[in-house]
Amino acid sequence: MIKVGEKAPEFTLPSNLEEGGKPGKKISLSDYKGQNVVLAFYPLDFSPVCTNENACFVSDWSRFADVKAQVLGISVDSVWAHQAFASKLGVKYPLLADFNPKGEIGKKYGVYLEDKGIESRTTVIVDKAGIVRWVKANEIPVVPETKEMLAELAKLG
Repeated sequence: MIKVGEKAPEFTLPSNLEEGGKPGKKISLSDYKGQNVVLAFYPLDFSPVCTNENACFVSDWSRFADVKAQVLGISVDSVWAHQAFASKLGVKYPLLADFNPKGEIGKKYGVYLEDKGIESRTTVIVDKAGIVRWVKANEIPVVPETKEMLAELAKLG
């Protein structure tokens, strides 16, 4: 698993955001250079715990905006599944599809669970310079605490 102090691996993934009338707008980590970024790796759209995790980000969205942090959700789901999931929950941040090749970015971050074909529930905070400043892996049935993430982001300024 990626460690605090390491340079965050660059990536470009299709998202739930539309381009040309359909989901798939490409999002890169470098698009957010100069901002703190929360990479929220999660197993699957529409599963109960993942739904609760993303609902927490939705309800705390203004608090993440207050600390000027960009949230990016990442799972192995397709852009179409992400679009439906985001629509159902009112998600305002991009959901990225680590879909093809499956788990490629999760592998770079050490969070892809090969035996299950999904990403672990891991949150990575990347600072404005692209350095990993916080990593927390949760068991799959545990919803991460956004309060913890916000406290870490507040330290980064």
